[in-house]
Amino acid sequence: MTQSSDALSRFRDRLSLPLIAAPMFLVSGTDLVVAACRNGVIGSFPTVNCRSPEQLDEWLSDIDIRLKAYADASGKPSAPVCANLIVHRSNARLEQDLQVLLRHRPEMVITSVGSPAPVLKPLHDAGALVFADVASIRHAERAVAAGADGLVLLTAGAGGQTGWLNPFVFVRAVRAFFDGPLVLAGGIADGHALRAAQALGCELAYMGTKFIATHESMADIRYKELLVASSADDVLLTSAFTGLQTNMLRPSIEAAGLDPDNLPLRGAIDIGKDIDIGARESRPKSWKDIWSAGHSVSGVTELLSVDELVARTSAEFREAAARVRLD
Repeated sequence: MTQSSDALSRFRDRLSLPLIAAPMFLVSGTDLVVAACRNGVIGSFPTVNCRSPEQLDEWLSDIDIRLKAYADASGKPSAPVCANLIVHRSNARLEQDLQVLLRHRPEMVITSVGSPAPVLKPLHDAGALVFADVASIRHAERAVAAGADGLVLLTAGAGGQTGWLNPFVFVRAVRAFFDGPLVLAGGIADGHALRAAQALGCELAYMGTKFIATHESMADIRYKELLVASSADDVLLTSAFTGLQTNMLRPSIEAAGLDPDNLPLRGAIDIGKDIDIGARESRPKSWKDIWSAGHSVSGVTELLSVDELVARTSAEFREAAARVRLD
C-alpha cells in the first residue's frame, strides 16, 4: 500500500489554507516564499532560480532567518518552505543543488521533469517529504512505485509547464491506486476552486498565476500588468519555447514579433539552455519578455500583496464551504 495522506500531519496545523504557492521559474524568490509561509501557505521555488548552488545556499539561509524572526516576533509558526528540484538528466547542477538541500534539511521537496528515484533516498534520509510532479497516469504510477510521498498532478490549464488531462479524470484515476497526498495543479484561480480540489480528493493545490501578480514576486512589472489585462482566451499551449508543452501569453509572443499561430518547432528539452538564467540572458532581448500564464489568469484583476491575496482566498474558501453546506 502507498504512503498515507497523514504524511502531511507533521505540518498541517501550520497551514491557513491547503495551498502551495507554486514554484515558478524567474518568479518565485525569497520575498514571495517568505510572504507565503508567513501567511500559512507553503512557499516553493525552483532551485534553478538561483544562479549557482552557492546562491541557493544563501537563499535558503535568508529564508530561514526571516521566518524564524517572524515566528519569534509573532509567536506563530510559518508554513513549510518547499524547494523544487529539476531532476532531468540535462540539469548539470542537479547533484550540487541536492547537496545544498540536504545540508538545509528541507521539510518538503518537489521533483520535476523526470523520475524522483535518484534523489528519494538522500532526501528521505534528511527528513524531507518528496512530491513528484506528473502529467500522466503512467508517470504517476512510476513515481508511486519509486517511493514518492506525494504527487503533484499537472492538469490542463496549469501555467508554464502543463499537463493535458482533465483534473476530474486525473485525480480520480490516481486515487484508484494511491492513497497518499495529492496536489492539484491547474486552474486554481480562487478559494472556490481550492475547495473544489479538496472535495475532489486532493489534500493540497497549487496557485501560481495569481502569485505572479503580487508585489513580492520577482516578475517584471510589465508581466504583472499583462496578467491583469489578459484572460484565459489569451493563453496559448505550445512547446516552441522550452521543448515542453507550456501555456504562454499570446500578447507577449506577438510583442516579441512572432506569430503565435506559426511558431518554430523545438527539439528536446535542454536544461542548460531552457532553465538556466545565464543561458536565457544570452537570448534575443525580445524573447526574454515572452511570459507564461495558466487558465486562471482570468481571475487576476489587480496587483495585490501576498497578504491580500491569501486573505481573499481564505474568505472565498470559507464562502465555498458555507454554500456547499447550505445545499
